[in-house]
Amino acid sequence: MALFGKTPVALEPRTAIIDIGSNSIRLVVYQGPARLPAILFNEKVMAGLGRGLADTGAISPSSLRMAEDALDRFAAVAREMEVDQLRTVATAAVRDASNGKALLAIAKAAGLTVELLSGEEEAVGAGYGVLSGIPDANGIVGDLGGGSLELIRVRGGAVQDRVSFPLGVLRVAAIRGEGPGALQRRVTKLIKDAGWAGRGKGLPLYLVGGSWRSMARLDMHLGEYPLPVIHQYAMPRASITRMGRTIAQVNKGWLRAVPGLQSGRAGSLGDATSLLAILLKQLGCERTIVSAYGLREGLLYQALDAETRALDPLIVAARDEGRRHGRFAEHGDLLDRWIAPLFVTDAPAMARLRLAACLLADVGWRANPDFRAERGVEIALHGNWVGIDARGRALMAQALFTSLGGGMEAPAPVGALAPPAELKRAIGWGLAMRLGQRLSGGLEGPLRRTRLSDENGAAVLTMPAADRALYSEAVERRHAALATALGRKAIFSA
Repeated sequence: MALFGKTPVALEPRTAIIDIGSNSIRLVVYQGPARLPAILFNEKVMAGLGRGLADTGAISPSSLRMAEDALDRFAAVAREMEVDQLRTVATAAVRDASNGKALLAIAKAAGLTVELLSGEEEAVGAGYGVLSGIPDANGIVGDLGGGSLELIRVRGGAVQDRVSFPLGVLRVAAIRGEGPGALQRRVTKLIKDAGWAGRGKGLPLYLVGGSWRSMARLDMHLGEYPLPVIHQYAMPRASITRMGRTIAQVNKGWLRAVPGLQSGRAGSLGDATSLLAILLKQLGCERTIVSAYGLREGLLYQALDAETRALDPLIVAARDEGRRHGRFAEHGDLLDRWIAPLFVTDAPAMARLRLAACLLADVGWRANPDFRAERGVEIALHGNWVGIDARGRALMAQALFTSLGGGMEAPAPVGALAPPAELKRAIGWGLAMRLGQRLSGGLEGPLRRTRLSDENGAAVLTMPAADRALYSEAVERRHAALATALGRKAIFSA
């Protein structure tokens, strides 16, 4: 069913995953495009199912009670939200615990059928999760859970070798308790015996898991990083080493006060950092890249057909956002085609960002006119985009800021996230978008009947004589501003 060319949000299918991990149990409900559905609901309970495994081999009674409450609630929420497809998976703690069947029985009583993933399946899911959010990922994925650590080689859009180790963050304290150097000896032996020593030389380690994401939050705080977006945040190996020293010198209260750092992760942050420092050395990786996507997203991605998998997640999400919040469906694609002749020298990666900005060009129209430019910056910098780093977000933000009337300066913190030459290019995109929006009123017809081109050092705007009335004084001013910014003359041809 369509309404004015749009699919009503309420009629889009909802998919949910309950992830029973060794540290937390989480329900995530998704809705939207299959390639990159938006998160409609996200809740977790830090049940700590794997906390006592190293000592007792079993899930503690208190953790089982917390799991029962969580699973009862999550099953009820999924029913209330009328989820079309619900998948429940469990990982290392349930897999390894002597009383893991008790947890499965609790889930069954709540009306849930649990898939008990093997270490192999967990690793493959995490690898595809990273590829879902970073399609060109080429390196090693490290997925740190409470009960296990998976390493996965990803390259060319596919998962290759993978291995699972009993090195979850909830096991590390017990290993370190065996004496000085115990953790390093254990990790070194496991990596060497598995044939993974040195396999990360020249490659990044993609970090998956709540403990490592919390570590990245701390690094952002310590470095006063201006954009608190975890996905694709990069840290060199030296930063990990420094962070380990910092964590050893501060108390948990200080850690819990760090913005965005989950209090439940503070106690295990030192163990997670120590493990990562050793792992980087043994693999030979010199840098890390954080992924906000992991097992759950990997399970969704694996279920897609090849054609849908191949879609660009940034463009899919930007197009969906424009469809939901813009005035006219598919206006962004047409706008990008209209301004593209002025930017033929854009490399494919830059042209991709330009298209994403055009797809979002109309999302600020409902905002107060005095804050439309700020709205554009907010959407670009803080939107739930993947397949894009901080630099890319900044270029999109600059284009939207300029197109929505914010001017040609770089708003904070955009200027700190991308080089000046690239920001200047994004300003050009924004001025061209601004011209197209004013000329067409956001409508399809005028953009299809007119043409913008770069001819002999001039930004030429050509239109049929019948449309001459569209070239108003306001349009002429915007045409002149664009041409000046590009070092061109403005020529109008009817």
